[in-house]
Amino acid sequence: MKASNEFVRFDWAIKKMLREKANHAVLEGFISVFTGEKVKIEAILESESNQENALDKFNRVDVKARNEKGEIYIIEVQLTKQVHYLERIVYGTAKAITEQLHIGDDYYKIRKVISISVVYFDLGKGSDYLYYGQTKLVGVHNHDILTVSAKEQKAMNLPDEALDYRPMKDPTEVFPEFYVIRVNEFNDHASTPLEEWMDYLKSGVIKEDTQTPGLSEAKEKLRYLTMSEAEKHAYERHMDAVRVENDVLGNARWEGLNEGRMEGIQQGIQQGIQQGIDTTVRLLFSSGMSSKEISERLQMTEEVVRSIIG
Repeated sequence: MKASNEFVRFDWAIKKMLREKANHAVLEGFISVFTGEKVKIEAILESESNQENALDKFNRVDVKARNEKGEIYIIEVQLTKQVHYLERIVYGTAKAITEQLHIGDDYYKIRKVISISVVYFDLGKGSDYLYYGQTKLVGVHNHDILTVSAKEQKAMNLPDEALDYRPMKDPTEVFPEFYVIRVNEFNDHASTPLEEWMDYLKSGVIKEDTQTPGLSEAKEKLRYLTMSEAEKHAYERHMDAVRVENDVLGNARWEGLNEGRMEGIQQGIQQGIQQGIDTTVRLLFSSGMSSKEISERLQMTEEVVRSIIG
């Protein structure tokens, strides 16, 4: 029996609920609290969420949004460990930048991209739960920050349509920003808006009297008992699948790495992951899901699912 104050997890909310315009205030509050900048979402953009392979169906979810200034936010939730996750962040950010231009477009049309990664695994070494980074052009000898002068602004001779864009005064206004939220590292008492959001990300807790941007709206929008029976059923199956996958993939990767020591690390990892997929399919089938439902959830063909089930 679910408690009346239980809220759905953020990864499910961002996958199924927060893309709706009526729920944008939750995402706006989330972005504002973690970046320190008030944000108004203009649109949710097309995203490649969960399209890479079957495992991504569970362990990764992302949403891409544009604010009123044309800046693009990439919010990504990663549930299980990915070895080259930092490279993945760079790739996703670079892709979001290049997708803004068509052949022949001028570079002034590029808007800043802000990447926000919510990770539920141990990423790197560090004692903090929130990390931020951005490229700055710093003088090697004098240590000053390179900026664009007013004289250079006038000399740019931008076309009329460029006037709709905010003139760049500093490279940081166009270079991407990166936020990494390490959920498992948060162990503090939730007394600030940032800490309240961390408490929700980690434990699903929202204070009844919260005034924190995004969470005050989430308190009404994301309450478990307000969901339809179909939504509750789908959510419970998602949570069961996530728990199964975390356990299976953890064992599979461990077995794969050990096997890899003898047969080659890459081959061992691939075999371990495939064993994890096979086991996940069988467990979902034994829980009552049809081959069609499994194929849709894991983004596999029914033929492949049936071959695994046997």
